[in-house]
Amino acid sequence: MQPAQPPSFDGKAFVSTLTSAPGVYRHFDAAGELLYVGKAGNLRKRVGSYFLKPRMEPRIAAMVAQIARVEITVTRTEGEALLLESQLIKSLKPRYNILLRDDKSYPYIYLSGGEDYPRLAFHRGAKNLPGRYFGPYPSTYAVRESLSLMQKLFKVRQCEDSYFRNRSRPCLQYQIGRCSAPCVGLISVEDYRSDVRHAEMFLEGRSNAVIDELAEAMEQASKALQFERAAKLRDQVAALRQLQAQHHVQGASADMDVIACRIESGMACISVLFFRNGISLGTRDFFPRLPLDAVPADVLTQFITQYYLDRPVPRELILGEALADQAILAELLTQHAGRAVELKSSVRGDRAQFLQMAERNAQASLTARLASRQTLGARFDDLQKVLELPAPPRRIECFDISHTMGELTVASCVVFGPEGPEKSHYRRFNIAGITPGDDYAAMHQALTRRFRKVAEGEGARPDVLLIDGGSGQVAQALDVLKELGVSGIEVIGVAKGPGRRAGEETLVLARMASGAPGRELHPGSSSPALHLVAAVRDEAHRFAISGHRKRREKARERSALEDVPGIGARRRSALLKAFGGMQGVESAGIEELMQVKGIDRGLAERIYASLHG
Repeated sequence: MQPAQPPSFDGKAFVSTLTSAPGVYRHFDAAGELLYVGKAGNLRKRVGSYFLKPRMEPRIAAMVAQIARVEITVTRTEGEALLLESQLIKSLKPRYNILLRDDKSYPYIYLSGGEDYPRLAFHRGAKNLPGRYFGPYPSTYAVRESLSLMQKLFKVRQCEDSYFRNRSRPCLQYQIGRCSAPCVGLISVEDYRSDVRHAEMFLEGRSNAVIDELAEAMEQASKALQFERAAKLRDQVAALRQLQAQHHVQGASADMDVIACRIESGMACISVLFFRNGISLGTRDFFPRLPLDAVPADVLTQFITQYYLDRPVPRELILGEALADQAILAELLTQHAGRAVELKSSVRGDRAQFLQMAERNAQASLTARLASRQTLGARFDDLQKVLELPAPPRRIECFDISHTMGELTVASCVVFGPEGPEKSHYRRFNIAGITPGDDYAAMHQALTRRFRKVAEGEGARPDVLLIDGGSGQVAQALDVLKELGVSGIEVIGVAKGPGRRAGEETLVLARMASGAPGRELHPGSSSPALHLVAAVRDEAHRFAISGHRKRREKARERSALEDVPGIGARRRSALLKAFGGMQGVESAGIEELMQVKGIDRGLAERIYASLHG
């Protein structure tokens, strides 16, 4: 007897029960999977458009055919509905919605707080440290360039606190005129705070106010016959004016983003030009997911709600398309920002030129992305042929090991799919408990930690597992998969060719999908499959090296004195100053250590024992 089919969803009957109030609706299929989230100024009218229209676009019709349940949430205003829709799309990621795939945190300039000598620094991630955050900036380059300007103009320190506390003499930044050396007291707290205040004003866009203050201070210094100070202030004012002339964009608002969208071959590109304080911070491209046929206005609406409601909003958004919800969006962003935010789609003069620039950028980036996608697709198809797979792989993972003579080993795992690297799935593993320099043990540990989750039913399973190495490393991978009971994964070793020349790599096949015994392949430098494998391998290598370097730098920044109980920042600084650095502390005896203020015999003995094992 056939199992009873679930009754089909009666959309017309459901629509007759709906209110005409604004709200959000959600379409679900028979398995309970969320298909689509939408907002409506009139729920009955909007939801009814799915079930009462005689004809609709094929892809929308395909979605409607899957609808088994509709849920609604009534809101007080259409603006609330727009906000709730954006939140649900970002958190639930429905299959048929336009989704901004932008999981990166954006960089900021961080000014530390609660210190006599605050520091300026690059920051990315949670903003939970005391101090101020300026940004977000569109790229790491924009932050680095701004920090470099801060060093030249205001000489505020940018070094890490551990480095700052342990200095006994000025560093190179002081020697080249980019720091005032507060670490060794070459500037008073009051003068340093004045520099910090001017840096804050500059980052807030009040550069003219900074110039006025410095010019007034220059005149006062000149009247007081402090000519050396007056000359320094004169040079600082000149540098600020020159900076304004070089970086100011004629016609740019003090606070403005210019946004354009282009759609082609089922792919969209949104290009944003960022202007802050009349200075161009650069451009950034976004490639949202387009499951349904969409027009640029729809994509821009979803982009604005998903992007700006989590970030500081500029005073002005210049749009390449007029939006149906433009007034509602402006009101919503105004509430979010706590000040007026304007959305403009019809502009002239300089703003029209900026918009044309954004549109050209969007078209060029989209064309390049489509070409890259086609090339990548051809490489995946060729890899299927070379490895004799039943279908092109959907997920490739590659592992690599990095260390310096066995020190602080790091393993990397990078992931590639048909659209390129999937950086949100990248992983690093800090390796511990092995013989230094034992790459086989390091690989075994990293693979075990990665595939234990797969064995437990968690995490994605790759179709192809690449190992940077030959048969020995491949054997480690096979042992791990066998121990964990994980099967159905093609394991491929990527061994360097003669002379380590690119294009001559050997692929060491552990087992073929066809069941043939493992063997070696030499695809050759013209093989698209080898180009793909080499690109994935090189990315794993880069990711491993960068992780190892970060781990090594962190370890070297840490002072051995930090591990001694009873040694805080002041005593550590006193010791380093007394002995001229860590080398002097290590060579000092117990009696010599006791000569430093705050170090008694018991503490001196602990210090000596800690430093000499």
